[in-house]
Amino acid sequence: MSEALRKVRSLDVLCEETYLKAMAIRPILTVPDPVLKQRSKPVVGPVTDEHRALMDDMLETMYAAPGVGLAAIQIGVPLRIIVMDISPKEEEKQPRFFVNPEIVWASEETKPWEEGCLSVPDIYDEVERPAQVKLKYLNRDGQEIVEDAEGLFAVCIQHEMDHLEGTLFIDHLSRLKRDSAIKKVKKAERERASEGAAL
Repeated sequence: MSEALRKVRSLDVLCEETYLKAMAIRPILTVPDPVLKQRSKPVVGPVTDEHRALMDDMLETMYAAPGVGLAAIQIGVPLRIIVMDISPKEEEKQPRFFVNPEIVWASEETKPWEEGCLSVPDIYDEVERPAQVKLKYLNRDGQEIVEDAEGLFAVCIQHEMDHLEGTLFIDHLSRLKRDSAIKKVKKAERERASEGAAL
């Protein structure tokens, strides 16, 4: 093999590895994994390519699940990073990225909304949250953004920011409902494991 051809093939392998790494789908942690109860740490310093690679992985993982939001802690990374896409399925994807998000104002008015969570699969229940919030965060490029949120956006950002504090949506429910949800998730995982072992 000529040196030139060897270099081309090496470049192909490098490009393929880089592409696959950029498109990595990570395992999503589910209850009662104790990692989900950790408080995530702020991103210190500028938003780097390493952070953007993590956000890309999170986005691919979220789309594959599928879901509309994902916090880094849900894939085992305790950083204050969130990805989200609440655009309708029939429309073009509109991914959003939030680094070190903070809620700087919340309305007194609250609204109930039925929520679900990728870390509590197939469980849905109503949670009441502030109807409107104002948030501050860094975007994918590290620019500071201050933005108002309402409707699904407000619900989703509050839900995901709960994850950064080690809080799941089922923690807003009664203890009975919370314990029941965890039992259902554990039972479903045992059944899937049994089916996999039988194949």
